[in-house]
Amino acid sequence: MSVLELNGRPYVVFDPADEQHRAYYYEFVKLGTWGRCPYRFVVPEDHGNLITMIQRSLVTYYVNQEFSGVRRRVAKTQRTKG
Repeated sequence: MSVLELNGRPYVVFDPADEQHRAYYYEFVKLGTWGRCPYRFVVPEDHGNLITMIQRSLVTYYVNQEFSGVRRRVAKTQRTKG
């Protein structure tokens, strides 16, 4: 086992609902570095890179928050002529 594995930052899945994770991303945007973040965020295979993954998950999170109280409209079934 290498020294980096023993002393490296732990891997964590980015959770947009976690206020601290959002704060670390904000700090990255502001400073341009992950140097103060105590984690290494995991990037799944189906995502391009870390920044894109975080941006997409934040958009989904905020859209769901914004429209959580909106009732879904159920489309009326169209009658077919037969």
